[in-house]
Amino acid sequence: MAGGVVISSSGGKVYPGHMTAFVFFSCLVASSGGLIFGYDIGISGGVTSMDSFLSEFFPSVYAQAKANKDTNQYCKFNSQLLTLFTSSLYLAALATSFVAASVTRIFGRKWSMFCGGITFLAGSALNGAATNLMMLILGRLLLGVGVGFANQSVPLYLSEMAPANLRGMLNIGFQLMTTIGILSANLINYATVSIEGGWGWRIGLGLAGVPALIITVGALALPDTPNSLIARGYNAEAKKVLIKVRGTSDVNDEYDDMVAASEEANAIKHPWRNILEPKYRPQLTIAVLIPCFQQLTGINVIMFYAPVLFLTIGFGGDASLMSAVITGLVNMFATIISIICVDRLGRRALFLQGGTQMFVSQVVVGTLIALQFGTTGVGEMSRSYALLLVIFICLYVAGFAWSWGPLGWLVPSEVFSLEIRSAGQSIAVCVNMTLTFIIGQAFLTMLCHLKFGLFYFFAAWMVIMTTFIALFLPETKGVPIDEMSLIWSRHWFWKKYVPAGHEGGSNRRMHGV
Repeated sequence: MAGGVVISSSGGKVYPGHMTAFVFFSCLVASSGGLIFGYDIGISGGVTSMDSFLSEFFPSVYAQAKANKDTNQYCKFNSQLLTLFTSSLYLAALATSFVAASVTRIFGRKWSMFCGGITFLAGSALNGAATNLMMLILGRLLLGVGVGFANQSVPLYLSEMAPANLRGMLNIGFQLMTTIGILSANLINYATVSIEGGWGWRIGLGLAGVPALIITVGALALPDTPNSLIARGYNAEAKKVLIKVRGTSDVNDEYDDMVAASEEANAIKHPWRNILEPKYRPQLTIAVLIPCFQQLTGINVIMFYAPVLFLTIGFGGDASLMSAVITGLVNMFATIISIICVDRLGRRALFLQGGTQMFVSQVVVGTLIALQFGTTGVGEMSRSYALLLVIFICLYVAGFAWSWGPLGWLVPSEVFSLEIRSAGQSIAVCVNMTLTFIIGQAFLTMLCHLKFGLFYFFAAWMVIMTTFIALFLPETKGVPIDEMSLIWSRHWFWKKYVPAGHEGGSNRRMHGV
């Protein structure tokens, strides 16, 4: 070690960092962008199981849901209009992700977060005051714009602001806030469902303005990342922020590396074209497949529709919302485990363990539902049987929350060179939102037709994605974000695309090129 610099296992420089109050505050405020994403996931699933909400906006679904127990339990909530309410947000987030990439690159990470907060605030006001379906859908679309901006900028902000040895822990703050948002929404659903007059759903939808206000005001107080400031020509300010972030004035080497990386990045005028070059093939593959696989775990089946799902398999109204609260608690605490372990055990270990646990849980849940309802979907569930089902759903949620949940956002945000980072993150968000929309829109129809086989469908995907991680994802733990390309040139498969000395970005300097 010399001059505060050590050599990493990837062969490049590591600038040791520690948790300064400034880093902690900046990452805490930025990660609150996850609150708006999580709150919406939880609240939309809850209100769509409330009788008062369904009877006002989806009367046909309400009548179908109230049919007697002899009807097919798999199909009682099957409505494309109802799923459009939930999934329209993700369609808007998908469209927004391309605009958000440009805003994030040109104006900086903090202003992209601000845009997300302010549009989410407008959407929550519209939804809370909705008097017809058009207002409801329009509000959802505005919420989607907010989610698109936040999911584009927050993971990038966290990865760039954090020291390399703490990047995993601080980045997963986004996922922790998402789980807190889901849990808060589940608790609010449970508290408001029994309000007399049937207007409890308005409280739940309107309170989405609270997390939106936090990220909106918080973004104004945050500095931008040193990487973003340098890329936009604010070098002196970037150095001041870097000194605050690292808690030392000895940042000249790291600052010089950032400036050099930015100069190389600015030389690339068409990042969307460049990202298709062979040397970026590994990162592009990760940006597409990791978010794709994250949604094909089936987690949003559980989190979007947990109350509806529990109602469908025979729980009462209040019991279904309480079961969703339980899964929300499991989700939050398991994410905390991930925060503790990710920079110790590494990304691969969590992916492989979590994937195995989720596979077993999906198979058991599918089998339990099959034994109870068969292919006809007719039957009722005993209390002890329902408890067993909730236990395995909780094991599934826990496996997701310490693996694919946080790592599905962390890994794509940390693998790109600066010159293609905004474009790469945009692709990751786009794929995530596309799959979220498709699965959200198709889930209730798939449940109606595939029945218990839907859980086996997602279990099969767990086998595919866990095998992919085992074979094709190198360990990124502790590798500085601007040297990440070095790991690809040493991987058994990816080195054919990224020969040593041709990694791109700031990493060429590590080889004396």
